[in-house]
Amino acid sequence: MMHRKKIGEPSAWEKIRRSRDSYLLMAPFLFFFILLTVIPVLASIFFSFTYFNMLEPPTFVGLMNYERMFLDDGTFLIVLKNTLLFAFVTGPISYLISFFCAWLINEFGPKLRSVFTLAFYAPVLTGNLFFIWTYLFSGDQYGIVNSTLMNLGILGEPVQWLSDPKTMLPVLMIVQLWASLGTGFLAFIAGFQNMDKSLFEAASIDGIRNRWQELWYVTIPSMAPQLMFSAVMQIAASFGVREIIQMLAGFPTTQYSADTIVTYILDIGTVRFEMGYASAIAVFLFILMLLTNFIITHVLKRFSVD
Repeated sequence: MMHRKKIGEPSAWEKIRRSRDSYLLMAPFLFFFILLTVIPVLASIFFSFTYFNMLEPPTFVGLMNYERMFLDDGTFLIVLKNTLLFAFVTGPISYLISFFCAWLINEFGPKLRSVFTLAFYAPVLTGNLFFIWTYLFSGDQYGIVNSTLMNLGILGEPVQWLSDPKTMLPVLMIVQLWASLGTGFLAFIAGFQNMDKSLFEAASIDGIRNRWQELWYVTIPSMAPQLMFSAVMQIAASFGVREIIQMLAGFPTTQYSADTIVTYILDIGTVRFEMGYASAIAVFLFILMLLTNFIITHVLKRFSVD
């Protein structure tokens, strides 16, 4: 059945005219969003179907870049595996740690809560503070981890934590886990602080008897916006790991054993100048992030309340 316009219902243009002040306020953001996000995404989709080396005009090659990605490029499969490990190991663990730490710290007094909040958010504020991990995991006998394990008799000689293909990825995942706690934690703390206290009183009357029941039946459903925001931020952070890898393990890493899709895109695009192939990989990552975001959003909606 075709949808019929109701009598007296304003047209789309009339609705826009009535809300013109709101659209004018949105205009600067929309302009830069289209310029810096929409147009680059569309350009990447276009270049993904071309051979483009930045020196010659792009040449249309159809699906050749995508065929190469999945059928001919073994390195891509390595970095895809690394990216999925970062996304589905560090992402959920960081998400859960941030939530439960915020839940516990929320019960402290204002001063103590502020101290712990600053401590958790410090990695975000300090930026390159993760360089301290180069000292902790230094490959000589003076590194904290090596010296400690050698003194305990666990190691007989120093381990090259940040250059050995067997140890690079686990170490970098630990650093990424540490660095990604801040933003989600801050969102959760804000959510706990703004919760309606009357909900807990009503829940107590309805039969809620302990903190775990409060968490499951009251807190989580009431914090849907914060849960959603933190989930989206964790997805972006997990799929976009780059700086930590480049600064701690090099670019590219040994045998690409710790590289992610993002660092591989940089390698293909800025070192080899294969912009068409780099664009195809970027489009794949974009779709992968959209699908993951859709699935997580759908799952979290089950815990939310209107």
